[in-house]
Amino acid sequence: MEDQDIQGLIEGVQKADSAMGLLTAVRSLASSGHQQAIPTLIEALGYNNPGAAVAAVEGLVNLGYVSVPYLLKQIDGYNYGARAWATRALAGIGHPSALDHLQETALTDFSLSVRRAAAKGLGYIGWASLSSSEASEGQKRATETLIKVLEDPEWVVRYAAVVGLENLGVSVNDQSLVDCIIESLRKQLETELEIGLCARIKLALERIEKNYT
Repeated sequence: MEDQDIQGLIEGVQKADSAMGLLTAVRSLASSGHQQAIPTLIEALGYNNPGAAVAAVEGLVNLGYVSVPYLLKQIDGYNYGARAWATRALAGIGHPSALDHLQETALTDFSLSVRRAAAKGLGYIGWASLSSSEASEGQKRATETLIKVLEDPEWVVRYAAVVGLENLGVSVNDQSLVDCIIESLRKQLETELEIGLCARIKLALERIEKNYT
């Protein structure tokens, strides 16, 4: 895409004069896959237009790691709504540099949907860009956080923690960490009251144990 074309899409977002017009413009910009779209997509996270925010998140996730520095640079200055959408984007991208933010959010955010997104994101971080020692430390931190999230009062957040722990359990090479995950899930199964979540825990245990037999 030529620079003049991407500038036209950016201006389309900036000049949108209706909710539907903004949604359409953000979708078009998000689908461009152009790095120059990132600042405007991030700006769209703060608009009072959930549809546009969803489209912006999808665009940022599709752009991948290149979006992360922009998001992390501005996230502490966001209003809550924009911060929540940015967290969803970071969780979807899965860059290790977002670990601290995802940990804090999964444990402390007041919105269950944001905690859920952060918890799942912790289980799907791409560790390949780190050294083996850094990856190992990050995986331990993510696991410890997700085990704490199993105590969340909302079952959908606990569900996300189980999903995250399962993915860690089948992807890490540290057997002691895998054993810790299995033990935590088994303990959760003993006390969990949500039938659907109990079934999901059993599935997670089955997949993890099968992967290491």
